[in-house]
Amino acid sequence: MKIAITGGIGAGKSYVCQCLKEQGIEVFDCDASAKRLMRTSPTLQQALRELVGEEVFKGVRNEGELILNKPLLAKFLLESVEHQQAVNNLVHPAVAADFLQSGKDWLESAIFFDSGFDKRIYIDKVVCVTAPLEVRILRIMQRDGISRERALEWIHRQQPQEEVLLRSDYEIINDGIADVGQQVRELLMCHVNCKIVK
Repeated sequence: MKIAITGGIGAGKSYVCQCLKEQGIEVFDCDASAKRLMRTSPTLQQALRELVGEEVFKGVRNEGELILNKPLLAKFLLESVEHQQAVNNLVHPAVAADFLQSGKDWLESAIFFDSGFDKRIYIDKVVCVTAPLEVRILRIMQRDGISRERALEWIHRQQPQEEVLLRSDYEIINDGIADVGQQVRELLMCHVNCKIVK
């Protein structure tokens, strides 16, 4: 079975994936794949230059990898939904191909539905990681060293958590209180049609 882990920024997907790893499951990280491909794929790099501008890369590492101008790309993404979609249309087909070649059955994608990634590859089940809004805001602020306003801006750029949950097959609550490890174990033992609930 192919299974996707999704959920909004700050929901705590990485922690859930760590719990899965402890159970012997390697999860393909779509975000890490996208960053690696932007550093190493000449085809993708040229497309990004044409879309965002030559300054989207700001140098070369010793290994020959290009250095991404993250602040510039983030600014471009936040300027409009159209910009966000244009970047997704370049990056996501490359990430989908990377996943299919990886040999892994699980993947993690924050924007699995709103990016249209669910239409690029066949997935049997979707697991949505959820957390209260205030918890998500605090996590993003602490992780990225940004203001509350900027954290909210990123959250509002994504599909609402409630909508993602409605389109998913399972829920894992990562609010800092619920036992995530136990929910992961229940998920792995769960029959096809059951749901993880509070």
